[in-house]
Amino acid sequence: MRDGIDRFYTRHFLEPHFDAAGPGLDTSYPWTIEIWGPNVSIGAHVHIRSARGHMVRLSTWDSGIRQGRIEIGDYVLISPGSQILSSVSVTIGSNTMIASGCYISDSDWHDTYDRTIEADKYAPVVLKDNVWLGYRCIVGKGVTIGENSIIGAGSVVMTDIPPNSIAVGNPAKVVRELDTAREFRKREDLFANADKLAHEMDQLQRYLLRENTTLNWLRTLVAPRRGD
Repeated sequence: MRDGIDRFYTRHFLEPHFDAAGPGLDTSYPWTIEIWGPNVSIGAHVHIRSARGHMVRLSTWDSGIRQGRIEIGDYVLISPGSQILSSVSVTIGSNTMIASGCYISDSDWHDTYDRTIEADKYAPVVLKDNVWLGYRCIVGKGVTIGENSIIGAGSVVMTDIPPNSIAVGNPAKVVRELDTAREFRKREDLFANADKLAHEMDQLQRYLLRENTTLNWLRTLVAPRRGD
């Protein structure tokens, strides 16, 4: 039942906020996903995983002279608590995975000395295809992260990262190069057999929500137990 409610809410109340949305948008706790402003578009089979207390926010800003833009490719995963904010342009390539609590912004939002204005403290952000951001990464203005690259958990990315690299730290620096002779298995490969994937996801959802009955929910309100 919960899965059906999520799909209904996504279809009727979330998708209309996007300028364009490809097929297969899949969400959790869609009422905790905030789409603020125009010029936000997503590709096919995007998964947005939100949660109570860890909302996902995609927000564009109107400066009066330009409007921010967020463009998200196909097969992208966005995890709970992540925020993508745009004053000019944020582009997320296909097959990118964004772990929980990440922050991506193309602006500092305030000038260094005149903190009442944004001034020129903005520049486009680009994550190429198949990038992986670890838990609580921060990606700042003007950054391009190359194809297939991985950013370690907690890293702060303020300069470009080349393709096929692993970067970590504050500021993030390349610590290793990936072996490009090896084949990458990407999120799009999960959809090679869409019926099988849908069945497996349905079985997982049923298992996770096996005790999520109306009576059990009412019981948690009046007599909560450890582990609820």
